[in-house]
Amino acid sequence: MVLEHPAYGRLRQVTPTAAVLLADNPGKMTLDGTNTWILRAPDSAECVVVDPGPRDKAHINLIAESAPVAMTLITHRHFDHTGGLKRHRKLTDSPVRSVDPKFLHKSTVPLRDGEIVEAAGLRIEVRVTPGHTGDSVSFVLDDAVLTGDTILGRGTTVIDTRDGTLADYLRSLDVLAEVGEGRVLLPAHGPDRPDAAAVAREYLAHRKQRLEQVQAALDVLGADAKPMQVVRHVYADIDKKLWPAARSSVKAQLDYLRR
Repeated sequence: MVLEHPAYGRLRQVTPTAAVLLADNPGKMTLDGTNTWILRAPDSAECVVVDPGPRDKAHINLIAESAPVAMTLITHRHFDHTGGLKRHRKLTDSPVRSVDPKFLHKSTVPLRDGEIVEAAGLRIEVRVTPGHTGDSVSFVLDDAVLTGDTILGRGTTVIDTRDGTLADYLRSLDVLAEVGEGRVLLPAHGPDRPDAAAVAREYLAHRKQRLEQVQAALDVLGADAKPMQVVRHVYADIDKKLWPAARSSVKAQLDYLRR
């Protein structure tokens, strides 16, 4: 039987070198849940784990049972990607690499843009793609790109304005539009998509449209309008429960327009 997204608690093969284990943590921000990616060359006994996921004992146990873990990579700091990291380290004793030094294990070197990570028979190119957060990173395989939360399988990404900026995010989308050409999109939330570059271009067009809407709202509300005023004006058609997340993105858009 061929598994389709979403498939909780089952390892679903997506490409010859990438399989996904979907965490059972659905929500407004996580969509169907967090995708933990298990990467390995077809002839490798070991694997690379990307984002162990939330603090969910059953999910972390399944990751450890999938194969010996040669390396663990983190796309960014958010808890739905890193909450299970402590147990994951305990079960696998895997080296952990990330941009943020606080997640490093058995390694003293944070991930760097353009470096090649070699593990489980794979060559994985690191591309630093900030914007969603300041520490966001993507991973490029021969046939796929793992984008973390920078690009999702459906919907759009919220910019965490604690350290993410729209200027960085737009630059990161340009990077992914380039490296994603002809490669499958493997996101941290939502289903995989056949062409990462096409989705990156859709995201860029959407952000341009939103910026135009925010500017139009300022023309009506005044140049000093607060983020939530703009949310009420621009996002009147979406569930109000999503307004706090929209506020974060609007704040990033206002910061961008007011540079």
